[in-house]
This record gives sequence, C-alpha cells and structure tokens, in this order.
Amino acid sequence: ATFWRPISSSSLFISTGIAVFTDNLAHYSDLHPLLVWGTAAVAVVAIVVEIRARSESFASVSPQEAIQLMNRGALAIDLRSAGEFADGHVPGARRMDGEQVLKAAELLKKHQGKSLIVCCNTGSLAAAAVRQLREQGFAQAVTLRGGLSAWRAEHLPVEKQAGGGT
Repeated sequence: ATFWRPISSSSLFISTGIAVFTDNLAHYSDLHPLLVWGTAAVAVVAIVVEIRARSESFASVSPQEAIQLMNRGALAIDLRSAGEFADGHVPGARRMDGEQVLKAAELLKKHQGKSLIVCCNTGSLAAAAVRQLREQGFAQAVTLRGGLSAWRAEHLPVEKQAGGGT
C-alpha cells in the first residue's frame, strides 16, 4: 500500500494560496480592526435585511391575485398622495395616509376579518404599512407586488376621481 501520494501542482497552489490569504487576513485585521469589524457588521446587516425581506415576501400578491381577492370582498388601500390617487387608482380602493394606517384598528374595524390589499407606486411603502396592519390584528393584509406600476403594466383598469379621495 502506498502511504505517500504526490501532491499535484494545482492542489499545492490552492493550499498555499489559502495559507497566504489567511495569514494576510490576520495581519490586515490586526492593522485595521475597525475596518474589518465594520465590514463584518455590514455583511451581517445585509444578511438580516435579506432574510427579513424573504420572510415577508409571502405577504404580497400579484395584480391578478389581487383581482381574485377583491372579487371575494378584499379592500384595496392606496397609500399614495391625494393627487396621485385622483390620477388613477385600483377600482374601489380607499386612500389612506400613514397616520390613518396607524389608526386602522378603529378606521377599518368592519374589515377586520377580510383581506386588505395595500398599494403604493412600487410596493416599497406598502410593506411597512402591512407590517403595521398585521400588528393591529389584520392578519390577511398583503401588498400589491410592484404597486400601481405593476397594475398599470398589466393594463388593468384604474378609476379616476376628481380632487382625490379618502
């Protein structure tokens, strides 16, 4: 039996490269501890944000899924400004600002057991509103994935209202 095996040049190069890298990294971290810790902290924050975003992604629906929910009695909530709302919104949507979302438990009491579809222009503001609504007991609150931009991209109907609505 052979106990000795010649090391190929590529595996020697890799193992030497790893050793040099770890030595250099240790030396670099000794010289620049704040930079190394800062980089590690940024990496951890990025990972946490990504995990959080993926775990909340269940709380969004496509425009087609939103139509199905609305056909079953879901309420659409539009977070955009009164002017944007007046220029066109999801049919039957109710406009609410951020302050009203914080008071949703009293303002939307009759919709407590129903689905709520929250939309803005792109869907980014709606995620925070859905989080607030869920904390107030609206377990079926979801975002419109892509916001009104996605709704319009699918050539779905919009209602226009003179002067905006509430």
